[in-house]
Amino acid sequence: MVSAGIMAGKDGQNFDIVATYERLLAEDPDLTMPVAAIEAQIELLSQAQPSTTAEAMVLLGTSAECLKRSIRNPISLSAGTDLFRQYLLTSRQRDFKGVRHHLLTNGRLFVQRAKASRLKIASFGRHFVRDGATVLTNGGSRVVGELLKSAADASSGRVRFRVIYVLSGSEQLSDSREGVAAVRELRQKGVPVAVIPESAVAYSMGEVNLVIVGAEGVVENGGVISRMGTYQIGLLAKAAGKPFYVVAESHKFVRIYPLGQYDLPINQKVVDFKTAIEDKSAPKSEDNGTELEPISEEVLETGWNEKTPKVQEKMEYFDSSIGDGMENDTRTHDAVDFTPPDLISALITESGVLTPSAVSEELIKIWF
Repeated sequence: MVSAGIMAGKDGQNFDIVATYERLLAEDPDLTMPVAAIEAQIELLSQAQPSTTAEAMVLLGTSAECLKRSIRNPISLSAGTDLFRQYLLTSRQRDFKGVRHHLLTNGRLFVQRAKASRLKIASFGRHFVRDGATVLTNGGSRVVGELLKSAADASSGRVRFRVIYVLSGSEQLSDSREGVAAVRELRQKGVPVAVIPESAVAYSMGEVNLVIVGAEGVVENGGVISRMGTYQIGLLAKAAGKPFYVVAESHKFVRIYPLGQYDLPINQKVVDFKTAIEDKSAPKSEDNGTELEPISEEVLETGWNEKTPKVQEKMEYFDSSIGDGMENDTRTHDAVDFTPPDLISALITESGVLTPSAVSEELIKIWF
């Protein structure tokens, strides 16, 4: 019996899989979503103690659905839960008690290896950051931050590269908060870092030598699902002839094959058409919004009137009328887009550097 993530455990004791997952993430900021999901499921198996593989599969499937429903974007989480279930499927020929004992005793070892994979990726990827290079990245990817810090440490106190960080202006986004922390750490290591808004990527691309981004999921065709804005950075890098690298752990490889932006297995409402009647935040006219004020001949002829802000008032005008509204807009919070494989130069994983076409082979190794 499952209700809002609460599952029946051993001796009638309830187990809240969602609360366990959230607790694990809160206790360890370096823990990724798929690894936290696996660790939560290991705790569930420890308490529920299923006696057969079939029981365990049902339990893991139900708990995975609870976890997916609890967050807006479950793609990264799904990669971990699916991988864990596949491990059990490949263990069907063994004694289940031995399998469960192995899972429970080696669960933390798996988590440690997953964390170590980030360091391994950093050791591979830092060689792409050459002296005099300017690297552009976005968001708050921890594996990208680890790679850049590793490159700075390898410089023996004489950092010879620069970083351009693309960050959203909204502090409500977790990527922005983590990105700010990464910028602070890099600057403390002596790395010159510039922070730009998403609208300045094209302008800044002329100073960039390479782009390095993270991913929430690497899909079967070699493309990646990542935070909103990664796709447009890939398009701009391709147009400018700049290499575009993706760094991702192998536990983020997911068995989905999206054909485009609107073929992702999540429901996003980024493009949301409204009229003035539907938009409650739209300004109303003096007569309760029944009629809009007609455009005066002065505005039609000159393009401005006495209500148009002067130059010195411009920033205050946009901050109060437009900026706040966009920063408080939750439509793009945690939103993602799909970057197709033709925009990606290479993927850097703990298994080595892969071309996008090699992702399907890597998935076969992981799953079969």
